Amino acid sequence: MTPTKIARAPTPSELMARGPIPRHVAVIMDGNGRWAARRGVPRLWGHRAGRRAVREAIEACLELGVEILTLYTFSRENWERPRREVQGLMRFLVRTLNEEIENLDRSRVRLGVIGRLADLAPEVRQVVTKAMKRLDHHRRMRLLLALSYSGRSEIVDAARALVAEARAHPAAKVDESALAGHLYTAGLPDPDLVIRTSGEMRLSNFLLWQVAYSEFWVTDVLWPDFRRRHFYQAVADFQGRDRRFGRVD
Repeated sequence: MTPTKIARAPTPSELMARGPIPRHVAVIMDGNGRWAARRGVPRLWGHRAGRRAVREAIEACLELGVEILTLYTFSRENWERPRREVQGLMRFLVRTLNEEIENLDRSRVRLGVIGRLADLAPEVRQVVTKAMKRLDHHRRMRLLLALSYSGRSEIVDAARALVAEARAHPAAKVDESALAGHLYTAGLPDPDLVIRTSGEMRLSNFLLWQVAYSEFWVTDVLWPDFRRRHFYQAVADFQGRDRRFGRVD
């Protein structure tokens, strides 16, 4: 798979007329550090610049009727970054939620988190929980932030819960459906489309179980430069795929 070249992006109305719109889009927001390095500024500037790209992706989803947008916001591996950068990222997360909550509320976006929320500092966790509570009644679109997230840890957590359930109820069925019911995304459809920016060709421990049959779209565009037209191009590419889910035509 090679990074997708950006052609003319179709309009939302063209996309809705030409084919199915993905219900669930997941995004690996990559390239903030490289964006900053190319400009000779601190890495945190790249993360801050990526805030506009998040807004653009949300607006594109609202225009197209995408039901769920999952953003790979902070991985468990990210805790190993320099302390100053991690602290800056947490402060940026808190500030962004406080400043964007009104826009999300007006747009009727429901907020959720997948990952080990308990890993966050109490003051950060409090802001995230408060935002989720305020937006919990909305149903137009669901925005999921993957925070302190690891695909492997998610599967381990689900397996532990499944083992505990089987011990309490020996007759309980242990199969793929049962394990999926204990994932952080339990009850939600798997991503139809995964977008990765910056041209990297890896999953980076993101939604390992859920993306088994997702379509992938990779672009060389760094996340801070990602705009609605790129999102529309990804959806157009998705609409041209023949999704067989392992079956023979």
